[in-house]
Amino acid sequence: VDEFEALFQAAKEEYAQSQQSTATVAPETTKAVCEPELTTGPVMDQRMEEEESCPPQEAAAQPIIDQKPTPSVKEEKRVSVPQGENDKKQSLSDTSLRVDVNLLDSLMNLVGELVLARNQILQFTKTQTDTAFVSTTHQLNLITSELQEGVMRTRMQPISNVWSKFPRVVRDISHNCGKKVRIEMEGKETELDKTILEAIKDPLTHIIRNSVDHGIEDPETRAANGKDPEGCLMLRAFHEGGHVIIEISDDGAGVNSEKVKSKVIEKGILSPEQVARMNEQELANLIFLPGLSTAAQVTNISGRGVGMDVVRSNIEKIGGSVDLHSEFGKRTTLKVKIPLTLAIIPALLVSVHNQTFAIPQVSLVELLRVEGEQLESAIQKVQGVHFYRLRGNLLPLIYLNEELKTRKAMVVETPSEDIESESEMKELDQRKSEVMSIVVIKVDEKQFGVVVDQVYDTEEIVVKPLGKQLNSIDVFAGATILGDGSIALIVDVSGLARSAGISSETAEVVALEEKTETSTRGETRQTLLLVQVGDKYTMAVPLEQVHRLEEFENESIELASGRELVQYRGGILPLLSLSKFFKQESSQTQDVRFVVVYSENGKSIGLVVDKILDIVEEEVVINHRQGGKGIAGSAIIQNKIT
Repeated sequence: VDEFEALFQAAKEEYAQSQQSTATVAPETTKAVCEPELTTGPVMDQRMEEEESCPPQEAAAQPIIDQKPTPSVKEEKRVSVPQGENDKKQSLSDTSLRVDVNLLDSLMNLVGELVLARNQILQFTKTQTDTAFVSTTHQLNLITSELQEGVMRTRMQPISNVWSKFPRVVRDISHNCGKKVRIEMEGKETELDKTILEAIKDPLTHIIRNSVDHGIEDPETRAANGKDPEGCLMLRAFHEGGHVIIEISDDGAGVNSEKVKSKVIEKGILSPEQVARMNEQELANLIFLPGLSTAAQVTNISGRGVGMDVVRSNIEKIGGSVDLHSEFGKRTTLKVKIPLTLAIIPALLVSVHNQTFAIPQVSLVELLRVEGEQLESAIQKVQGVHFYRLRGNLLPLIYLNEELKTRKAMVVETPSEDIESESEMKELDQRKSEVMSIVVIKVDEKQFGVVVDQVYDTEEIVVKPLGKQLNSIDVFAGATILGDGSIALIVDVSGLARSAGISSETAEVVALEEKTETSTRGETRQTLLLVQVGDKYTMAVPLEQVHRLEEFENESIELASGRELVQYRGGILPLLSLSKFFKQESSQTQDVRFVVVYSENGKSIGLVVDKILDIVEEEVVINHRQGGKGIAGSAIIQNKIT
């Protein structure tokens, strides 16, 4: 063992001397140093043989290895590494450092506590008048925000860490299915929080498998449809408004709406009448319903009907959303929208019955304030669901106090015979004078409103997970500590919609039923042209049937067979005076005629009116009983019977 150690010590010294000098190391020495497993054995064997044949004194006197080996006749040149390569390696080692993930998590938790402390200090600035204190607090706020962003960047990883496995997944599935598919990626450098990357790995993998198995056709079918036999699967990632958008699109067959219709009706999910009122896009999004699959047979890849429902649920758990757009026979695109991080997020603080809740700001669209008599007229109830009519569209409402069982929700009522006592009338008047705050939220490209008692302000909150005892509550995504030290629960807007029975599909079906009911009652939103006929009579003409508005001089009007005609755009336009037709007295004596060129079924006629009043867009309820010759009915427009 001592001889072995001495051998390597001598080799080490020889190598050190060769690094300090410009001399060339002998090849045999280099081999002894670099490949000890090839040279150590023979050298030791030779040394042991010499010890057996020589006296111990002579053996000790012999050197183990020459200190100055004789240079070989043919010296080899030293391999020189370019200076740029050395600088590059040195620079990389100087700028990168391996850090344990647990250390980053601990640092992130400390930053979260710092943000909470910052929020508490900011509360004091609202009541303090000391300018030095306020200035120092704002400086602390700025530094804390920068530190928070810096620590969050340390947890960011490129999405290519997840995408790198997809080419092999596509290759294996396409081979098993007998298809030719190429995968293209764009935006691989887009960064996400490590926690979110781990959460979206399985959902994205399932979407990829579905696109190859269900979406892209086999080469023969594609060639018959005039497509490239090789299908294309495109992955695209980019930042948009504080979110990361991931698009997975294929140039396959798209979603077969007829198959979706039959499956939905077969399983009793929706009625044939409800399905008939849906458009292609709404039918395509039904594939996210649990238990629904359009596959002809169940395979080890897909067909069980549990995939897309789980995909949407997992994406919604991290505050994201999934939307599908499909063109049958052309392409399908799934758009996944997810937040950058889950640790610290901006949220809107609201209160219900003196309890504060936080709603993630990424889901907010707008805030509405409804008060007074609007409460009675703007809110309707259809099939047990309250709706607010927002700019002509029905907005499903969720009363947060009712859903969380904090107290009885405020319900808008109309006077009836049951209200007899004076106290009941006062209570009803008080309800009418109350103010309703509505938080409009968007989930999966659908909107609904959350009714709260009071709206406060937005604040950056640190998300704390709920205990395992509360994990089964879908309406909450976590908890946070506010600036005043109180605890607020974070509302899971997707879970809230499901819990209230207003999922995106249900809300859409109810809205469609409401539109159908209103159309059967003759109630539609129309754009109308208001005109005056005679001295007092007002009439409305659907604007979609009005071709043009014209003015004709009295001299240009001609008579033929007792009818008034005018030469118009190379043809003859018959005129009809509405005041004469409806036998209304008119004291107008203009030199010009106001004419509404009315077109229907390819034929035009000029309706002569006394005055053109306005163009309005309103919901009208047509009373067909008041109709007659040339009149569809009567309606209240701008508070007047028309």
